[in-house]
Amino acid sequence: MNPLPPQSPPAPHRPGRRPASRILAVAAGLATVGALVAALPAGAAQDRHHGGKDRRTVDVQLLSFNDFHGNLEPPAGSSGQVTENLPDGTTRKVDAGGVEYLATSLRTARKSHPYSVTAAAGDLIGASPLLSGLFHDEPTVEAMNKLDLDVTSVGNHEFDEGATELARMQNGGCHPKDGCFEDGKKFKGADYPYLAANVTNEKTGKPILAPYWVWKHNGVKIGFIGVTLEGTPDIVSAEGVKGLKFHDEIETVNKYAKILDKQGVKSIVTLIHEGGVPASGSYNYDCDSPSSGAGISGPIVDIAKGISPKVDALVTGHTHNAYVCTIPDPSGKPRMVTSASSYGKLYTDTTLTYDRRTKDIVRTSVKSANHVVSRTQPKAADMTALIGRWNKMAAPVASRPVGYISADIPGRGATSPEAPLGDLIADAQLAHAKTLDPKTSLALMNPGGVRSDLVYKASGSEGDGVVTYGEGFTVQPFSNTVNLADLTGAQVIAALQQQVSGSNEASPKILQPSAGLTYTLDMTKTGAARVVVDSIKLNGAAIDPAATYRVAMNSFLAGGGDGFAALGQGKNPLVGDDDLKALNDYLTANSSATSPIAPPKADRITVVK
Repeated sequence: MNPLPPQSPPAPHRPGRRPASRILAVAAGLATVGALVAALPAGAAQDRHHGGKDRRTVDVQLLSFNDFHGNLEPPAGSSGQVTENLPDGTTRKVDAGGVEYLATSLRTARKSHPYSVTAAAGDLIGASPLLSGLFHDEPTVEAMNKLDLDVTSVGNHEFDEGATELARMQNGGCHPKDGCFEDGKKFKGADYPYLAANVTNEKTGKPILAPYWVWKHNGVKIGFIGVTLEGTPDIVSAEGVKGLKFHDEIETVNKYAKILDKQGVKSIVTLIHEGGVPASGSYNYDCDSPSSGAGISGPIVDIAKGISPKVDALVTGHTHNAYVCTIPDPSGKPRMVTSASSYGKLYTDTTLTYDRRTKDIVRTSVKSANHVVSRTQPKAADMTALIGRWNKMAAPVASRPVGYISADIPGRGATSPEAPLGDLIADAQLAHAKTLDPKTSLALMNPGGVRSDLVYKASGSEGDGVVTYGEGFTVQPFSNTVNLADLTGAQVIAALQQQVSGSNEASPKILQPSAGLTYTLDMTKTGAARVVVDSIKLNGAAIDPAATYRVAMNSFLAGGGDGFAALGQGKNPLVGDDDLKALNDYLTANSSATSPIAPPKADRITVVK
């Protein structure tokens, strides 16, 4: 590959780490693949262990995490907890996460490891709490630089604001509309490369970012290939993926594994923003019991089985689950597949034994485990300062009260398909829609758009039960609009069936209904038959397939997102206000300090298991 042109002298960095000046990303895909792939710094740092270069094998520490989503501060409620299996067979909840603690965990883990590389598997930004989201995730990129992140793949949320904004995250520069957020400071961009091997520009066919990157230290070389799920366009707004094409994960990884192999890079790790579902929600569950990979299901299983044996390990994400599994590669040889939950609550520590003679990883020696980012350890002072600096700028907006609740209202942390907070949001969108068109009769909310819980306990000085603007932003950070459309009863029924069929059959996406819409979901059946059509009622009356209903939904669903093609077929569209404004207005209008909103009962969908 052609090296990048000489740059100004780099700042000091860890062995194998590339300074920011050596990162290159082209959002429009105008550069060649050769120009996109990063050059490595000349003159690797000396091994801290005398005689290290003479050993046949060397252990390389791979630290990894995924789906951080801008959670600089410790996530609240159940979003900030992991479940741990205890020796006596019971489980417990452990508070975890927050970049102050993640930094301490990673820095502690690196001690006494002269060969250490840190990688991530996408969704570091996007769907972020207000502290990061208000500033287009610049604070998170700054934090990742301080964490000494070496490399990451893109995830679907890296495309929330489009490819041009993603390129700004890589290369730096002030926001085209909001400008620079701090006087005299220009956003520098990521020190680490974003890899997007399977995302190409529709016109040029070239990857929009570097497809791979090679870590080097004292003769040890490990290649990283980064991909996001092929289905990214189905779960991101159309504007966010405009002009881009997303390719098959297996074919793409295998293509670049061959390229790396020809360049003499025999040790390869894939960073893939797609994942699986373990049989247990505990982070330390053994998903290789009773046999290799027996305890995990989901898309990553078939993907792992199809990716070339040239790849030695897979770091995955997207499903926000925790697992360390060995899934056989196409040759039948066990291969490590890991995921570290989400929001910086865990990190994975994997030992890759590198054979200097073969230049490959000794697979039988690969070990891996997830570790809790405990909040009982010391905070990293530089991260505390970073949070304080950005919080000072966000405070006037973030701390404004918008409503009151009488107890926790679970959203992301709900244990049932219908979440109390999902119902509340649907009710808020219906109320907003009725101000635009009184004939609106129901609202539907996508579950993936509910990003957190509303927690009763105060997050700051606002007082218990007070919902602040910042807390509402954390729940709904996408800036979708509330859209109205006419749908036939048949289309409403089809949309409900699409929750559990087609692209959503394997992993159902249950729409959150507004008050008055009720039905039965029979999960003992398969596909569309899971929705008991005769049970679907609106305000007690059966849905009439031939009738027309005015339906409210966010702009993502109105575009057919999440596999809900029926919702994209609406007529007479009308666009309302921002969905967060709709939620805030609803909370303000329907709650007070003396009369807070109680959690909805979440009894609109009857689930048969």
